[in-house]
Amino acid sequence: LHILLLRNSATIVVYRKRPKFFRCHSYSCHNSYEHMTETALYTALNAVKVLRSSVGQVFDTLGNGLRADHGEDGKDTKFLFELQELLSNVNIHLRDVEQAVGSLSSPPGPFNLGNTTYLSQESTQDRQALYSQLVNSYKWTDKVHEYAGLAVTLLSQNSLKRSYMNSSSAKRRRTQTSSHNVLHSKTVDSVINTIDRLFGDMNVTITRPFATNALLQISLGRVLKAAMAFKGLMIEWVVVKGHGETLDLWTESRHKVFRKVTENAHAAMLHFYSPTLPELAVRSFMTWFHSYMTLFSDPCKRCGNHLHSSLPPTWRDFRTLEPYHEECKP
Repeated sequence: LHILLLRNSATIVVYRKRPKFFRCHSYSCHNSYEHMTETALYTALNAVKVLRSSVGQVFDTLGNGLRADHGEDGKDTKFLFELQELLSNVNIHLRDVEQAVGSLSSPPGPFNLGNTTYLSQESTQDRQALYSQLVNSYKWTDKVHEYAGLAVTLLSQNSLKRSYMNSSSAKRRRTQTSSHNVLHSKTVDSVINTIDRLFGDMNVTITRPFATNALLQISLGRVLKAAMAFKGLMIEWVVVKGHGETLDLWTESRHKVFRKVTENAHAAMLHFYSPTLPELAVRSFMTWFHSYMTLFSDPCKRCGNHLHSSLPPTWRDFRTLEPYHEECKP
């Protein structure tokens, strides 16, 4: 074991010489770690850390020289005694490092570092930290892979699918067809007008600026207004705004409360979606949306407060239509 003490950089390089008769015949780097226990490796690294610290103390003592606490009588002797004690500690820690490193098994071959081998040859100052950045990027990629696996598990349990494909079926079946998105405009108008008559305090206006697809402009009393784009009888997009704002499909509201209602409307749009029963899906969504008539008057069902984080209860339960704050919803 060789130790090189660099006075200028105050660092220690610890390494072992490989025997001349050693030859590598292994093509796998992963197998080399199977013979190295985590406890032995941790002990060796900790011993090197202690040795670096003790050598640093020696350099600090030499750099400071004689101090006031050495006194006037025999200060040279006290300084030499202190330095000798520090060097004795370095010798003890050196033996600890030798013993810890000696318990480690040598790798059977060189490590396959790939293109990272050339990073040590980089002379540009701003590129010398590439290796640490590369390690961080690998850690980030591993976390993304882990989170993606968890997301796949959760999304596979979600029943919100806009297709008839059954992934659990072993046989390929003929895809069922649906005409809910290609209905005649008169049929769509009839369904929407029927729903409009169910709620006297909700005004619905039907326009068709985009060919045959309907665009609904809904006014919910004096509380809010919304633009709702359809494709046949399928709700494609919802934007909720205040009465003092310009109603369109492309810009969101400048008020946070209506932006929250828009996000919840998108969740409800997916929740009530049913290709086989499109009329029921639209009627259910309109019933849920009509519950926002009491947006600024009903308290939260859980905490009983009207405001939380300066916002009213912007969430409505899909089944009971009860109001909840975003932080209080079940």
